Amino acid sequence: MTSKDKPSLSYKDAGVDIEAGERLVDAISPLAKATRRAGVMGGLGGFGALFDLKKENWKDPILVSGTDGVGTKLMLAFETGIHNTVGIDLVAMCANDVLAQGAEPLFFLDYFACGKLDPGIAEAVISGIAEGCRQAGCALVGGETAEMPGMYPPGHYDLAGFVVGAVERENVLPRFAEMKAGDVLIGIASSGPHSNGYSLIRRIVERTGLKWDATAPFSNKPLGEALLTPTRLYSHAALPLIRNERIKGLAHITGGGLTENVPRMLPDDLTARFDRASWLLPDIFRWLQEEGNVAEDEMHRTFNMGIGLVFAVSPDQAERAIADLQAVGENPVVIGDLVPA
Repeated sequence: MTSKDKPSLSYKDAGVDIEAGERLVDAISPLAKATRRAGVMGGLGGFGALFDLKKENWKDPILVSGTDGVGTKLMLAFETGIHNTVGIDLVAMCANDVLAQGAEPLFFLDYFACGKLDPGIAEAVISGIAEGCRQAGCALVGGETAEMPGMYPPGHYDLAGFVVGAVERENVLPRFAEMKAGDVLIGIASSGPHSNGYSLIRRIVERTGLKWDATAPFSNKPLGEALLTPTRLYSHAALPLIRNERIKGLAHITGGGLTENVPRMLPDDLTARFDRASWLLPDIFRWLQEEGNVAEDEMHRTFNMGIGLVFAVSPDQAERAIADLQAVGENPVVIGDLVPA
């Protein structure tokens, strides 16, 4: 048989549906448009995204970039069919990280990769990304949807996110030179495990034998829905403190927990001393520890244990910082202090 006698093949025959991708872009364009801010130039569809810092009235800006994913929390989305929250996680894991350098998140791009594009699932995921951008105050300026037959099992996908923020040079964090023993550590609450420790969480759930639709022992929600509670975004809480120069350092509590993340904002001659009795441990972490028979130190280096963000503050600024956080609806807690290393 000659090549002329063989059936004609198309990209769609190979598993890539260009038209479905185009329909997805049409569906998500209004979602992205709703997150626009003054510096955004143009819309979706270009080879790159343009952003005009002059329109944002920055004086001496330093750009700060960050990238992250959602990890094995995605497996819960696949197994429960709940896809509209992991996009919030994606934005939060990136946007909260640049806050730690003092930066306001400006714009965000996503990468969505799958074996076969399901427009309904993709739109649900990207709607979550748009909601995360709204909460962070940054613009969703573009992204990439990659349909790669054979790369992922049916119904599975992967996510990556990329954020760019800016901070005035004088407000860059952390301020190592100003940190001293006796500085106060103030924490604000997480919404749960956020997007960390889910390989262990899934192993613990498997041990219990509970199904995702069973009522969670620590919540009145189904277990899968409760464990998919999205990561909190902290721009509303952190940016006023940064701009008012209330804080010397900020730590986003992700993988590694308080144990590994707080030291990242400290100079070598200081270390953090925590009072673990100073905040109420959320029920979800008690349940995970009990059902998994997880050692206390292992819990604290795997999970955030109820604290999503930590500020390092001078003792004379602590009261004002706490008041500022309370004014935006937070319930801040003094969780420790700095001592000589």
